[in-house]
Amino acid sequence: MATRVRPWRLGPAGSAGAEKLATGGAASAEGPGRPGPLQDETLGVASVPSRWRDAQGFRGETVTCLHTLGYPPAQGQGLHVTSVSWNTTGSVVACAYGRLDDGDWSTLKSFVCAWNLDRRGLSPRQPSAVVEVPSAVMCLAFHPTQPSHVAGGLYSGEVLVWDLSRPEDPLLWCTGLTDDTHTDPVYQVVWLPEPRHSHHFRVLSVATDGKVLLWQGVGAGQLQLTEGFALVVQQLPRNTKLKKPPRGETEVGTTAVAFSSFDPSLFVLGTEGGFPLKCSLAAEEAALTRMPSSVPLRAPAQFTFSPHGGPVYSVSCSPFHRNLFLSAGTDGHVHLYSMLQAQPLTSLRLSPKYLFAVRWSPVRPLVFAAASGEGDVQLFDLQKSSQKPTVSIKQTQDGSPVYCLEFNRQQTQLLAAGDAQGTVKVWQLSSEFTEQGPRETEDLEQLAEEVAT
Repeated sequence: MATRVRPWRLGPAGSAGAEKLATGGAASAEGPGRPGPLQDETLGVASVPSRWRDAQGFRGETVTCLHTLGYPPAQGQGLHVTSVSWNTTGSVVACAYGRLDDGDWSTLKSFVCAWNLDRRGLSPRQPSAVVEVPSAVMCLAFHPTQPSHVAGGLYSGEVLVWDLSRPEDPLLWCTGLTDDTHTDPVYQVVWLPEPRHSHHFRVLSVATDGKVLLWQGVGAGQLQLTEGFALVVQQLPRNTKLKKPPRGETEVGTTAVAFSSFDPSLFVLGTEGGFPLKCSLAAEEAALTRMPSSVPLRAPAQFTFSPHGGPVYSVSCSPFHRNLFLSAGTDGHVHLYSMLQAQPLTSLRLSPKYLFAVRWSPVRPLVFAAASGEGDVQLFDLQKSSQKPTVSIKQTQDGSPVYCLEFNRQQTQLLAAGDAQGTVKVWQLSSEFTEQGPRETEDLEQLAEEVAT
């Protein structure tokens, strides 16, 4: 598959610019590999400082828009930002351009764009790197340790890995179109450490064809299938009432995935049927499927949770509690589940329209963010309210959907969100959302225990 970067997008510094993109700028006084604060010259570029008061009248929460980023050729095609990802230094944000509405986007020329926010002379409408891709890009994930390596999943079902520091030939690996390749759009990719070599990583992909696949980069630019799973209705644990599938339909379309921070083999899948599934990479049972595959496909599902009123678009496992995870879907609800019971601990109706993304904060155990089909980014602090958002940020003025968001694990005051207008906004969060309270972990534990009893 031909993909290319427009070389001039890396800026006048040439290879030095590529190096800067890969490293996230010069090392700071905070230590090697730790990014410093955003440089002064990056502030104020298309930024509009704004203040919101939360729904219950708490004062002092401030969320500031630092950057409004976009790529005019992609926006001119009417492409949406389908995914955002921060690199391992926390200095570079990348986005995928594609479409999430109805239509055949498999042959639509699309883009992956990245901006180094620490770079001098940052131009919000001129990314540091642009990769042209011959199919809509549905999802994106930076490598956990390689700052310039990013994996993506396409509408065509393919999975690719690019090196954004190689402007002439960024494509490192791709699955190609084989019997192993997904036959439906890939909605999420995740990097996973190899069990015996924690510094080596594989790419896991999920798609609505019901397959969960693990890929390893090999020679000649190929991603090779190493393990695979298939979800079929007949093998789902029957602990909740599920609608019977239409006759002949057996595959369960998967739309989202999240891995436990406490058990590397445990993961949660979101499904088109609306029910989250608890799954395991260690599952050994063969999948009852006739889908072609070069490796035996296994059945990973261990437990079925009570469903949403429509497809699940996003799941997120708590970084601070082994049993808690969030899900969001087309019914406009966020569900908080415990791994130990089918019914959600709580259900929050955040929007009369779809919810497209939900993410736990990496630093505040009781804080999470959600992206809505009404153009809002909602920040919740469960210490303050279990029912209403602490802050609701209007990302799009015309109310068009926000499709994706990600917290920055290195520069924890930053949150990136992408929308249907083809824009990525980088929001700076106040200390209210980044400094852990004295009893926060205990309160999270109590929340988990209350509902599990």
